Amino acid sequence: MSKFVHPSKDDITLANILSALGDPIRLKIVTNLIQDKACLSCSEASPCPSIPKSTLSNHFRILREAGLIRTTKQGVEHQNAVRYDDIEDKFPGLLKTIIKHAG
Repeated sequence: MSKFVHPSKDDITLANILSALGDPIRLKIVTNLIQDKACLSCSEASPCPSIPKSTLSNHFRILREAGLIRTTKQGVEHQNAVRYDDIEDKFPGLLKTIIKHAG
């Protein structure tokens, strides 16, 4: 069984968030998750179906370790959701501003 590491809200840093979102694939994954406003599997949140699973898994690990997403296992699927409230509490307006200017 997969055990996911999620930093506490206090351990989420601006540097880690910006570093994680500096990659266009990860930025698009977070954008997809925010726009859908639901939990999505890794493949549903992926911006490109041709990304190898190992690469996609690495992107999700980086987002998780930065505190941007929470991943849970439901059956054989990994469901992902943006930790919007935690990030909004620490950095008000940050995600909204980044997503607005990303497109």
